[in-house]
Amino acid sequence: MMVRSLFAGAALAATLATVPLRATGPIPDLPSPAAGSSHDASLDDYSKHLQDLTALVEACAKARDTKICDPALVGSDDRVPLAANAERRLVRYEWLRVLLAKAQEKDKDAEKPKAKPAGDEPSDENALPPAPTATELLQAAETRLAADLAQINSATLAPPNHAQQREAMKQVLAGRDFRNLYEPTVKNTLLEKIDNWLNKLFESAAHLGVHAAWVGQVIVWGFILTVCLGLAWGLLQLERRWRMRPAPESGSFSTGAASAREWQLWMEDARKAAAAGQWREAIHFLYWAAISRLESKRLWPADRARTPREYLALVAPEDERRAGLATLTGSFERTWYGGRAAEEHDYHRAEELASVLISGGGASGGAAQ
Repeated sequence: MMVRSLFAGAALAATLATVPLRATGPIPDLPSPAAGSSHDASLDDYSKHLQDLTALVEACAKARDTKICDPALVGSDDRVPLAANAERRLVRYEWLRVLLAKAQEKDKDAEKPKAKPAGDEPSDENALPPAPTATELLQAAETRLAADLAQINSATLAPPNHAQQREAMKQVLAGRDFRNLYEPTVKNTLLEKIDNWLNKLFESAAHLGVHAAWVGQVIVWGFILTVCLGLAWGLLQLERRWRMRPAPESGSFSTGAASAREWQLWMEDARKAAAAGQWREAIHFLYWAAISRLESKRLWPADRARTPREYLALVAPEDERRAGLATLTGSFERTWYGGRAAEEHDYHRAEELASVLISGGGASGGAAQ
Protein backbone atom coordinates (compact mmCIF):
# COMPACT_ATOMS: atom_id res chain seq x y z
CA MET A 1 0.00 0.00 0.00
CA MET A 2 2.80 2.42 0.89
CA VAL A 3 4.62 1.67 -2.40
CA ARG A 4 1.46 2.36 -4.34
CA SER A 5 1.00 5.66 -2.54
CA LEU A 6 4.53 6.80 -3.31
CA PHE A 7 4.22 5.80 -6.95
CA ALA A 8 0.96 7.68 -7.31
CA GLY A 9 2.36 10.82 -5.68
CA ALA A 10 5.39 10.84 -7.97
CA ALA A 11 3.21 10.45 -11.04
CA LEU A 12 0.92 13.33 -10.02
CA ALA A 13 3.93 15.56 -9.37
CA ALA A 14 5.23 14.83 -12.84
CA THR A 15 1.79 15.55 -14.29
CA LEU A 16 1.70 19.03 -12.74
CA ALA A 17 5.17 19.91 -14.12
CA THR A 18 5.71 22.49 -16.81
CA VAL A 19 4.11 21.56 -20.10
CA PRO A 20 6.93 20.29 -22.38
CA LEU A 21 7.62 21.31 -25.92
CA ARG A 22 5.73 19.02 -28.29
CA ALA A 23 7.42 17.73 -31.37
CA THR A 24 5.58 17.89 -34.65
CA GLY A 25 5.75 15.63 -37.62
CA PRO A 26 5.11 11.97 -38.36
CA ILE A 27 6.00 9.11 -36.04
CA PRO A 28 9.68 8.24 -36.53
CA ASP A 29 10.60 4.86 -37.96
CA LEU A 30 12.75 3.46 -35.10
CA PRO A 31 14.48 0.07 -35.22
CA SER A 32 13.05 -2.88 -33.31
CA PRO A 33 15.98 -4.45 -31.44
CA ALA A 34 15.74 -7.15 -28.83
CA ALA A 35 14.81 -5.99 -25.34
CA GLY A 36 17.80 -4.93 -23.29
CA SER A 37 20.14 -4.37 -26.26
CA SER A 38 22.22 -1.22 -26.52
CA HIS A 39 24.51 0.52 -28.98
CA ASP A 40 27.15 3.26 -28.92
CA ALA A 41 25.66 6.61 -29.82
CA SER A 42 27.20 10.04 -30.25
CA LEU A 43 25.75 13.10 -28.56
CA ASP A 44 24.01 14.09 -31.80
CA ASP A 45 22.53 10.59 -32.18
CA TYR A 46 21.37 10.67 -28.56
CA SER A 47 19.73 14.09 -29.03
CA LYS A 48 17.93 12.94 -32.20
CA HIS A 49 16.77 9.77 -30.42
CA LEU A 50 15.24 11.84 -27.62
CA GLN A 51 13.37 13.98 -30.17
CA ASP A 52 12.04 10.88 -31.92
CA LEU A 53 10.91 9.40 -28.60
CA THR A 54 9.11 12.63 -27.70
CA ALA A 55 7.22 12.48 -31.01
CA LEU A 56 6.44 8.80 -30.40
CA VAL A 57 4.98 9.48 -26.93
CA GLU A 58 2.89 12.36 -28.30
CA ALA A 59 1.48 10.19 -31.10
CA CYS A 60 0.76 7.33 -28.68
CA ALA A 61 -1.12 9.71 -26.37
CA LYS A 62 -3.41 10.63 -29.29
CA ALA A 63 -3.92 7.22 -30.94
CA ARG A 64 -3.80 4.81 -28.00
CA ASP A 65 -3.64 1.67 -30.16
CA THR A 66 -1.27 -1.26 -30.48
CA LYS A 67 0.27 -0.07 -33.74
CA ILE A 68 1.30 3.41 -32.60
CA CYS A 69 2.09 2.42 -28.99
CA ASP A 70 4.31 -0.50 -29.96
CA PRO A 71 7.17 -0.83 -27.41
CA ALA A 72 9.49 -2.01 -30.17
CA LEU A 73 9.40 1.49 -31.68
CA VAL A 74 11.41 2.79 -28.73
CA GLY A 75 14.59 1.33 -30.17
CA SER A 76 17.68 0.13 -28.33
CA ASP A 77 19.30 1.71 -25.32
CA ASP A 78 22.05 4.33 -25.84
CA ARG A 79 25.61 4.29 -24.57
CA VAL A 80 26.44 7.99 -24.54
CA PRO A 81 30.11 9.15 -24.28
CA LEU A 82 31.08 11.38 -21.38
CA ALA A 83 32.85 14.62 -22.25
CA ALA A 84 36.69 14.44 -22.14
CA ASN A 85 36.47 10.81 -21.03
CA ALA A 86 36.55 7.50 -22.87
CA GLU A 87 33.84 6.03 -20.65
CA ARG A 88 30.20 5.85 -21.71
CA ARG A 89 26.97 6.19 -19.75
CA LEU A 90 24.20 3.70 -20.45
CA VAL A 91 20.76 5.31 -20.93
CA ARG A 92 17.95 2.73 -20.59
CA TYR A 93 14.43 3.06 -22.01
CA GLU A 94 12.79 0.03 -20.45
CA TRP A 95 10.49 2.33 -18.44
CA LEU A 96 9.19 3.81 -21.71
CA ARG A 97 8.59 0.39 -23.26
CA VAL A 98 6.50 -0.66 -20.26
CA LEU A 99 4.55 2.61 -20.43
CA LEU A 100 3.75 2.19 -24.17
CA ALA A 101 2.57 -1.35 -23.56
CA LYS A 102 0.22 -0.06 -20.85
CA ALA A 103 -0.95 2.86 -23.02
CA GLN A 104 -2.30 0.51 -25.70
CA GLU A 105 -5.55 0.26 -23.71
CA LYS A 106 -7.88 3.16 -23.06
CA ASP A 107 -8.09 4.61 -19.57
CA LYS A 108 -10.87 3.12 -17.46
CA ASP A 109 -13.11 5.19 -15.23
CA ALA A 110 -11.90 5.37 -11.72
CA GLU A 111 -13.86 3.21 -9.35
CA LYS A 112 -16.27 5.08 -7.16
CA PRO A 113 -15.44 4.99 -3.50
CA LYS A 114 -17.66 2.82 -1.36
CA ALA A 115 -20.18 4.57 0.87
CA LYS A 116 -19.15 4.73 4.48
CA PRO A 117 -21.47 4.29 7.46
CA ALA A 118 -23.12 7.45 8.63
CA GLY A 119 -21.43 7.32 12.02
CA ASP A 120 -17.88 7.13 10.64
CA GLU A 121 -15.99 10.33 10.04
CA PRO A 122 -13.73 10.58 6.97
CA SER A 123 -10.01 10.25 7.67
CA ASP A 124 -7.80 12.17 5.27
CA GLU A 125 -4.62 10.55 6.58
CA ASN A 126 -5.66 7.00 5.60
CA ALA A 127 -7.23 7.95 2.25
CA LEU A 128 -5.25 6.74 -0.77
CA PRO A 129 -4.91 8.99 -3.84
CA PRO A 130 -6.17 7.51 -7.09
CA ALA A 131 -3.62 5.71 -9.26
CA PRO A 132 -2.34 7.78 -12.21
CA THR A 133 -3.85 6.98 -15.56
CA ALA A 134 -1.88 6.08 -18.68
CA THR A 135 -2.61 9.52 -20.12
CA GLU A 136 -1.04 11.20 -17.10
CA LEU A 137 1.97 8.89 -17.29
CA LEU A 138 2.45 9.70 -20.98
CA GLN A 139 2.43 13.40 -20.16
CA ALA A 140 5.03 12.78 -17.44
CA ALA A 141 7.12 10.83 -19.96
CA GLU A 142 7.07 13.79 -22.37
CA THR A 143 8.25 16.02 -19.53
CA ARG A 144 11.10 13.65 -18.70
CA LEU A 145 12.25 13.35 -22.31
CA ALA A 146 12.13 17.14 -22.75
CA ALA A 147 14.23 17.59 -19.60
CA ASP A 148 16.83 15.09 -20.84
CA LEU A 149 16.96 16.88 -24.20
CA ALA A 150 17.40 20.27 -22.52
CA GLN A 151 20.22 18.84 -20.40
CA ILE A 152 22.03 17.62 -23.51
CA ASN A 153 21.71 20.99 -25.24
CA SER A 154 22.88 23.00 -22.23
CA ALA A 155 25.41 20.97 -20.23
CA THR A 156 26.64 18.68 -23.03
CA LEU A 157 27.50 16.12 -20.36
CA ALA A 158 30.38 18.24 -19.01
CA PRO A 159 32.49 16.42 -16.42
CA PRO A 160 32.11 17.71 -12.86
CA ASN A 161 34.80 19.99 -11.52
CA HIS A 162 36.42 18.44 -8.46
CA ALA A 163 38.82 21.31 -7.73
CA GLN A 164 37.11 22.09 -4.45
CA GLN A 165 37.21 18.45 -3.34
CA ARG A 166 40.89 18.17 -4.26
CA GLU A 167 41.73 21.30 -2.29
CA ALA A 168 39.87 19.96 0.74
CA MET A 169 41.74 16.64 0.45
CA LYS A 170 45.10 18.47 0.32
CA GLN A 171 44.23 20.33 3.50
CA VAL A 172 43.31 17.08 5.23
CA LEU A 173 46.54 15.34 4.17
CA ALA A 174 48.58 18.34 5.33
CA GLY A 175 47.30 17.85 8.87
CA ARG A 176 49.38 16.57 11.77
CA ASP A 177 47.75 13.13 11.69
CA PHE A 178 49.17 12.43 8.21
CA ARG A 179 52.70 13.86 8.57
CA ASN A 180 54.37 10.50 9.22
CA LEU A 181 52.84 8.74 6.22
CA TYR A 182 55.34 7.30 3.76
CA GLU A 183 55.28 5.03 0.75
CA PRO A 184 55.89 1.36 1.59
CA THR A 185 59.45 0.26 0.86
CA VAL A 186 60.48 -2.93 -0.89
CA LYS A 187 61.59 -4.37 2.47
CA ASN A 188 58.20 -3.69 4.08
CA THR A 189 56.39 -5.19 1.10
CA LEU A 190 58.57 -8.32 1.27
CA LEU A 191 58.04 -8.69 5.02
CA GLU A 192 54.30 -8.32 4.55
CA LYS A 193 54.29 -11.06 1.91
CA ILE A 194 56.28 -13.35 4.21
CA ASP A 195 53.88 -12.62 7.06
CA ASN A 196 50.87 -13.40 4.85
CA TRP A 197 52.52 -16.63 3.71
CA LEU A 198 53.13 -17.73 7.29
CA ASN A 199 49.54 -16.94 8.22
CA LYS A 200 48.27 -19.03 5.30
CA LEU A 201 50.65 -21.84 6.24
CA PHE A 202 49.39 -22.04 9.82
CA GLU A 203 45.81 -21.65 8.66
CA SER A 204 46.24 -24.58 6.28
CA ALA A 205 47.81 -26.59 9.09
CA ALA A 206 44.80 -25.84 11.28
CA HIS A 207 42.41 -27.03 8.55
CA LEU A 208 44.45 -30.17 8.00
CA GLY A 209 44.40 -30.83 11.72
CA VAL A 210 40.65 -31.29 11.59
CA HIS A 211 40.91 -34.27 9.22
CA ALA A 212 44.44 -35.53 9.94
CA ALA A 213 45.92 -34.26 13.18
CA TRP A 214 49.39 -35.67 12.48
CA VAL A 215 49.78 -33.62 9.27
CA GLY A 216 49.27 -30.34 11.09
CA GLN A 217 51.65 -31.38 13.88
CA VAL A 218 54.35 -32.34 11.37
CA ILE A 219 54.10 -28.94 9.68
CA VAL A 220 54.20 -27.01 12.95
CA TRP A 221 57.07 -28.99 14.47
CA GLY A 222 58.94 -28.95 11.17
CA PHE A 223 58.71 -25.17 11.12
CA ILE A 224 59.89 -24.94 14.73
CA LEU A 225 62.83 -27.27 13.98
CA THR A 226 63.81 -25.16 10.99
CA VAL A 227 63.80 -22.00 13.10
CA CYS A 228 65.94 -23.69 15.79
CA LEU A 229 68.48 -24.89 13.23
CA GLY A 230 68.66 -21.40 11.76
CA LEU A 231 69.27 -19.89 15.19
CA ALA A 232 71.98 -22.45 15.96
CA TRP A 233 73.73 -21.74 12.67
CA GLY A 234 73.56 -18.00 13.35
CA LEU A 235 75.06 -18.46 16.83
CA LEU A 236 77.91 -20.50 15.40
CA GLN A 237 78.64 -17.76 12.91
CA LEU A 238 78.62 -15.16 15.68
CA GLU A 239 80.97 -17.28 17.80
CA ARG A 240 83.35 -17.68 14.87
CA ARG A 241 83.38 -13.95 14.25
CA TRP A 242 83.93 -13.32 17.96
CA ARG A 243 87.05 -15.43 17.89
CA MET A 244 88.48 -13.18 15.19
CA ARG A 245 87.08 -9.92 16.53
CA PRO A 246 89.56 -7.05 16.78
CA ALA A 247 90.45 -5.52 20.10
CA PRO A 248 89.02 -2.08 20.84
CA GLU A 249 90.97 0.77 19.32
CA SER A 250 90.50 2.94 22.37
CA GLY A 251 92.35 2.23 25.59
CA SER A 252 95.84 1.05 26.33
CA PHE A 253 97.12 -2.51 26.02
CA SER A 254 97.17 -4.75 29.05
CA THR A 255 100.24 -4.45 31.22
CA GLY A 256 102.71 -7.19 30.39
CA ALA A 257 100.98 -8.15 27.12
CA ALA A 258 103.16 -9.00 24.14
CA SER A 259 101.83 -6.01 22.21
CA ALA A 260 102.86 -3.68 25.05
CA ARG A 261 106.31 -3.96 23.51
CA GLU A 262 106.73 -3.23 19.82
CA TRP A 263 107.40 -6.22 17.62
CA GLN A 264 110.49 -4.52 16.12
CA LEU A 265 112.13 -4.64 19.56
CA TRP A 266 111.33 -8.35 19.84
CA MET A 267 112.90 -8.94 16.41
CA GLU A 268 115.99 -6.94 17.39
CA ASP A 269 116.45 -9.08 20.51
CA ALA A 270 116.05 -12.23 18.39
CA ARG A 271 118.79 -11.17 15.99
CA LYS A 272 121.14 -10.29 18.87
CA ALA A 273 120.54 -13.69 20.44
CA ALA A 274 121.12 -15.42 17.11
CA ALA A 275 124.37 -13.49 16.61
CA ALA A 276 125.47 -14.80 19.98
CA GLY A 277 124.51 -18.35 19.03
CA GLN A 278 121.67 -18.47 21.54
CA TRP A 279 119.19 -20.19 19.22
CA ARG A 280 116.72 -21.15 21.94
CA GLU A 281 116.38 -17.54 23.16
CA ALA A 282 116.28 -16.29 19.55
CA ILE A 283 113.27 -18.52 18.75
CA HIS A 284 111.62 -17.31 21.96
CA PHE A 285 111.98 -13.68 20.84
CA LEU A 286 110.74 -14.50 17.31
CA TYR A 287 107.56 -16.07 18.68
CA TRP A 288 106.70 -13.06 20.81
CA ALA A 289 107.52 -10.72 17.93
CA ALA A 290 104.86 -12.52 15.85
CA ILE A 291 102.37 -12.47 18.75
CA SER A 292 102.99 -8.75 19.34
CA ARG A 293 102.45 -7.99 15.66
CA LEU A 294 99.19 -9.98 15.42
CA GLU A 295 97.95 -8.51 18.69
CA SER A 296 98.70 -4.97 17.53
CA LYS A 297 96.47 -5.69 14.53
CA ARG A 298 93.65 -6.40 17.07
CA LEU A 299 93.34 -10.03 16.03
CA TRP A 300 92.44 -10.67 19.69
CA PRO A 301 92.22 -8.62 22.89
CA ALA A 302 95.56 -8.19 24.62
CA ASP A 303 96.06 -10.54 27.57
CA ARG A 304 99.48 -11.75 28.81
CA ALA A 305 97.91 -14.59 30.81
CA ARG A 306 97.24 -16.66 27.71
CA THR A 307 99.29 -19.71 26.83
CA PRO A 308 100.65 -20.26 23.31
CA ARG A 309 97.90 -22.84 22.67
CA GLU A 310 95.24 -20.34 23.76
CA TYR A 311 96.63 -17.77 21.34
CA LEU A 312 96.44 -20.38 18.58
CA ALA A 313 92.83 -21.27 19.51
CA LEU A 314 91.79 -17.64 18.99
CA VAL A 315 92.59 -17.87 15.28
CA ALA A 316 89.76 -19.22 13.15
CA PRO A 317 90.44 -22.48 11.26
CA GLU A 318 89.86 -20.82 7.88
CA ASP A 319 92.35 -18.02 8.64
CA GLU A 320 95.42 -18.45 6.39
CA ARG A 321 97.70 -17.34 9.24
CA ARG A 322 96.69 -20.26 11.45
CA ALA A 323 98.99 -22.84 9.80
CA GLY A 324 102.10 -20.64 10.08
CA LEU A 325 101.32 -19.69 13.67
CA ALA A 326 100.74 -23.35 14.56
CA THR A 327 104.18 -24.32 13.17
CA LEU A 328 105.90 -21.45 14.95
CA THR A 329 104.07 -22.27 18.20
CA GLY A 330 105.17 -25.90 18.00
CA SER A 331 108.82 -24.93 17.46
CA PHE A 332 108.66 -22.45 20.35
CA GLU A 333 107.06 -24.98 22.75
CA ARG A 334 109.59 -27.73 21.94
CA THR A 335 112.61 -25.53 22.46
CA TRP A 336 111.43 -23.27 25.26
CA TYR A 337 109.12 -25.48 27.34
CA GLY A 338 110.17 -28.93 26.10
CA GLY A 339 113.86 -28.41 26.81
CA ARG A 340 114.93 -29.53 23.30
CA ALA A 341 118.15 -28.01 22.08
CA ALA A 342 117.72 -25.55 19.21
CA GLU A 343 119.93 -25.42 16.17
CA GLU A 344 120.68 -22.74 13.63
CA HIS A 345 118.30 -24.23 11.05
CA ASP A 346 115.54 -24.19 13.67
CA TYR A 347 116.09 -20.47 14.10
CA HIS A 348 116.06 -19.76 10.35
CA ARG A 349 112.83 -21.74 9.95
CA ALA A 350 111.23 -19.83 12.85
CA GLU A 351 112.48 -16.51 11.45
CA GLU A 352 110.91 -17.33 8.08
CA LEU A 353 107.54 -18.13 9.68
CA ALA A 354 107.63 -15.04 11.91
CA SER A 355 108.49 -12.79 8.96
CA VAL A 356 105.50 -14.08 7.00
CA LEU A 357 103.14 -13.57 9.95
CA ILE A 358 104.50 -10.09 10.62
CA SER A 359 104.10 -9.10 6.97
CA GLY A 360 100.43 -10.13 7.09
CA GLY A 361 100.52 -13.36 5.04
CA GLY A 362 99.99 -17.01 5.93
CA ALA A 363 102.42 -19.91 5.96
CA SER A 364 102.07 -23.61 6.28
CA GLY A 365 104.61 -26.27 6.91
CA GLY A 366 105.67 -29.00 9.17
CA ALA A 367 107.17 -28.59 12.57
CA ALA A 368 110.68 -27.35 12.74
CA GLN A 369 113.24 -30.09 13.26
